[in-house]
Amino acid sequence: MSMIKVENLTFSYPSSYDNIFENVSFQIDSDWKLGFIGRNGRGKTTFLNLLLGKYKYSGKIFSSVQFDYFPYPVCDKGRMTTDVLAEICPIAEEWEKMRELNYLEVEADVLYRPFSTLSNGEQTKVLLAALFLNEGHFLLIDEPTNHLDMQAREIVSEYLRKKQGFILVSHDRRFVDNCVDHILSINRTNIEVQKGNFSSWWENKQRQDSLEIATNEKLKKEVNRLSEAAKRNANWSDKVEKSKKGTTNSGSKLDKGFVGHKAAKMMKRSKVIEARQQETIEKKSALLKNIETIASLKICPLIYHSDILLRASNLSICYGQNIVCDNVSFEIRQGDRIALDGKNGSGKSSLLKLIVGETIVHSGELSVGTQLIISYVPQDTSHLRGLLSDYARNCEIDESLFKSILRKLGFERVQFEKDIADFSGGQKKKVLIARSLCEQAHLYVWDEPLNFIDVYSRIQIEQLIEENALTMIFVEHDKNFRERIATKTFQL
Repeated sequence: MSMIKVENLTFSYPSSYDNIFENVSFQIDSDWKLGFIGRNGRGKTTFLNLLLGKYKYSGKIFSSVQFDYFPYPVCDKGRMTTDVLAEICPIAEEWEKMRELNYLEVEADVLYRPFSTLSNGEQTKVLLAALFLNEGHFLLIDEPTNHLDMQAREIVSEYLRKKQGFILVSHDRRFVDNCVDHILSINRTNIEVQKGNFSSWWENKQRQDSLEIATNEKLKKEVNRLSEAAKRNANWSDKVEKSKKGTTNSGSKLDKGFVGHKAAKMMKRSKVIEARQQETIEKKSALLKNIETIASLKICPLIYHSDILLRASNLSICYGQNIVCDNVSFEIRQGDRIALDGKNGSGKSSLLKLIVGETIVHSGELSVGTQLIISYVPQDTSHLRGLLSDYARNCEIDESLFKSILRKLGFERVQFEKDIADFSGGQKKKVLIARSLCEQAHLYVWDEPLNFIDVYSRIQIEQLIEENALTMIFVEHDKNFRERIATKTFQL
């Protein structure tokens, strides 16, 4: 057991005037299973890269452990998988590799296949197994769930629960809950470390936010009360001071010394109240700094003229000689929110692409309603580049509405002047979702929309869908989202 200490860490990218981290200090134990939580663009991946020594920074990072990063960059994917593992964990024995793969329910024969022939899920599992075989290393795991179906997520989560010594960046609430014992959260103004899993952190966060909001309201009333009291005492003091020049009702002269003393006493009381007011204002200013705004999103779906929007009959999709899904039949009715389920490679994304009109080799019949308007969120974000204003114009959507939605999803205004290609993975995904929310459509087709998306925005999107009569067909492996949103599940 050893400590990883961060002292007065300050960092910004050369192209930016804004610090991502400023005088950040905390420490973590190298035996902890640490979940890393924070809104998109806050610097989670950047922090992992700082631990790896990739960027220059001011401040200090002390550590006696070596850091490994997932996903490990495999340069030549045409090599045999066993050779890839030999590069990652050179001193691991063959039986140890077999043992780890067995824990992850991966067949041992993958070792003797080219790495490129493994599915994305198999590659994730193999790389995790290899990295955990480096004894004494501290693993930095960045978004491991993005290529895992629901069953694979459960297997990997259970695997991580039995390990120790890692930081896990993931926004899948159920996944994180099962396998961490501490939470590292990047807040709006600081970084905090807390014992427990995601659920206990979230409960504490909500309790703290509620307390601060209530205290803020109380102090706000106190500031107003003290302000009025200070003004009253100041006014009384002025009146008493001016009365020194007059006379009493009986015509006798005033005791100017007494009146001056009384005026000074009132003014002193006014100053004391002002000091209390300033102290209350300072207390108030320390509140609400880390409260995340979860603003309501809006959407205006179109109502289709028929109850049935789409029907598939005996549909099969092929890639070469490989049939990825066979004899699929289903229909989408008004108000349906259909979750497509199935293992990686079962044809979920291909089916969605076929629905939105992409050229996919298939047999059987797909009948799409006449003049049906579809809004599509693809899984891939690699095509995104350029300024947001140009993107809105090219997509023929309202730029003001588009940027307003992005602001509600946690974007800072400074992002609007940056190239989309430089956005984080979560921010790119939000661009696609915001575009879809700007589009009036009969049917919303979303392919893994929550990849990289932070917890706060997931909650916003869930609330949006629940509050509006959207007709959807989607692929999403976040169990919380599926259970809350789907009205039907179709198994491939």
